[in-house]
Amino acid sequence: MATVTYVFTINHVAKKLGEDPELLQAIVSNDDNLSYGSIISVVHGNDETITALTDDGIDELRQMLADARRSPEAWNDFLDCFVDDEEVIARVKTKSPR
Repeated sequence: MATVTYVFTINHVAKKLGEDPELLQAIVSNDDNLSYGSIISVVHGNDETITALTDDGIDELRQMLADARRSPEAWNDFLDCFVDDEEVIARVKTKSPR
């Protein structure tokens, strides 16, 4: 694994990928969803942490989402398996497919 020199916040990644930040946060909240080292908690302020992704994490997340969108059924299954927040699922499902 290459040395990590940059990490990107969930909000930055969401803008870059054109995705809902809460959807991405829900996916990366379980660090088993991406490879080890792709998700990093950055300490900010007094014991506050920000979730960030490496370049590899962004690429892996982008591929995961592309694979999930191969059909409406696959997308619904993906959301049901990877997102626990029902409000996020409902909001994302109401958006038109990409």
